[in-house]
Amino acid sequence: MAAIILNVAATPAAVEGLRRHGLRLECATLGWNVVGSALVLVAAVSARSVALAGFGLDSLIEIVASLVVVWQLQEMHAPERERRALRVIGVAFLLLAAYIAAQSIYVLVAEAHPRSSLLGIVWLALTAAVMFALAAGKRATGRALGSRVLQTEARVTVIDGLLATAVLLGLILNAALGWWWADPAAAFVIVYYGLREARHALHDAAA
Repeated sequence: MAAIILNVAATPAAVEGLRRHGLRLECATLGWNVVGSALVLVAAVSARSVALAGFGLDSLIEIVASLVVVWQLQEMHAPERERRALRVIGVAFLLLAAYIAAQSIYVLVAEAHPRSSLLGIVWLALTAAVMFALAAGKRATGRALGSRVLQTEARVTVIDGLLATAVLLGLILNAALGWWWADPAAAFVIVYYGLREARHALHDAAA
């Protein structure tokens, strides 16, 4: 599919069509994460789950990243605008990683046992499937357009799906086996990927 898109992307009409498709993908991501961040943060407070809280904050970062991409796609041929967009995404991930690391360490030291969350489990399973599908569309569209910001945001969306899967596993282990430490352990996955994506985004911004 990507090869077909690349072959026709030379015409202005095709480029405009791809740009609009990228915007639609970002709007879909925005809508899902606006609803999801609210649901997950409510579930996190109810279950006292640091992993759910981290995922809710990650969804807020995804909202920021999507807004940045929408902003950048309005004027694609502005290198400084693209670099600024990548820097915003990178800094947002650094802040997320720092906060979740501190919270996870506190939970492990204090041995704060989270409760199970059916709402969190169901929403995370749905989110993983949706994010992987959206990421595939963004990656293909970003490559066809030559948009580094859209391709970077596609990686962010993949991470959202991977994190949903990791946190889901932690919630299931806690609910089924009483492994309370699986919750903050899953949160450390968010820290790792947050730092990795921050490095990628900031590197791309400096290139």
